[in-house]
Amino acid sequence: MHMQAIRLHAPDDLRVEELPLPAIGAGEILLRTGAALICGTDLRMFRHGAKGLPLTLGHELAGTIAEVGAGVQGYHPGMRVAVAPNFGCGVCDACVSGNTQLCAGLAAIGVTMDGGFGEFVRIPQAAVTQGNVCPIGASVSFAAAAMAEPLSCVYNAFERSALRPGESVLVIGAGPIGLMHAKVYKMAGAGRVMINDVNAQRLAVCRQEDPFFIPVGPGSVKEQVLELTGGKGADVVVTAASAVSAQQAAFELAALNGRVIFFGGLPHDQRMVPLDTNIIHYKMITVTGTSRQSLRQYRLCLDLIGQGLVPVDSILTAKFGLDQAGCAFDHALRGEGLKTGFVMG
Repeated sequence: MHMQAIRLHAPDDLRVEELPLPAIGAGEILLRTGAALICGTDLRMFRHGAKGLPLTLGHELAGTIAEVGAGVQGYHPGMRVAVAPNFGCGVCDACVSGNTQLCAGLAAIGVTMDGGFGEFVRIPQAAVTQGNVCPIGASVSFAAAAMAEPLSCVYNAFERSALRPGESVLVIGAGPIGLMHAKVYKMAGAGRVMINDVNAQRLAVCRQEDPFFIPVGPGSVKEQVLELTGGKGADVVVTAASAVSAQQAAFELAALNGRVIFFGGLPHDQRMVPLDTNIIHYKMITVTGTSRQSLRQYRLCLDLIGQGLVPVDSILTAKFGLDQAGCAFDHALRGEGLKTGFVMG
């Protein structure tokens, strides 16, 4: 049997191909993909390439189990599941602490091995035994379940914010990730959630998504934030944009005893950022960064989605079939709408 898949062969060289159906071994699972969404990581790999090409991308995925290998317990064909992409060796200190995503030998579906931009994907034994395959309810769409991966990255950052009810939050970046940050902080009891972006259209989309969100900018961002917070600044500032300017501005926008979270990573050639650390010193600001998510956070976010506590369905604004790979990536690269993905079921 054969299947259709989107393969990256080199930078800017994406092809829709017919491939043999993945063969699974003992302890493995064959997943029929229901939805796989395009992430900023996929776009960077498309632009700049990656190790181990050719490769089927797609690490935000959910679908139906088509086949289970010998010895697999707790899973069966027909089960609807979402799959956390990152898994580790299982025995190092990071793994046994519950942080398999920080393993030095990290492997990731759709990043270091074939992923969800295909009709079927093989889930390795290590991912199965470590608990990366998570059942989902019949009422949860595959597209919504696939968003548990980026949402749990967001939740990882949220846990470090030490948000107290009623505090003010500023999210810099009004893309799908920025909107997820805003939704989590609203759910957690923030008194005010401000969103800043240079793209006025995306700010309008966020405001339309929820009138609770306050668009800030384009323009004099500092003046607007100070006016909205009574001159104090934001208690929590999240840089959900891969921009040097966002990281530099965050400290001036933060309140006394504020927390600044560097969420969006920077391009390799821009990673050395000049910062006024005196602002951190005199305002007593806490600065932190987060990457990926633990399986605990992933499962929690699947529950938040399933219970409707963090509604995500409206974030997917463009759906394509696998045979429309070029159109889908062009759409995502132009930044049109919010989230773009491939939906097969």
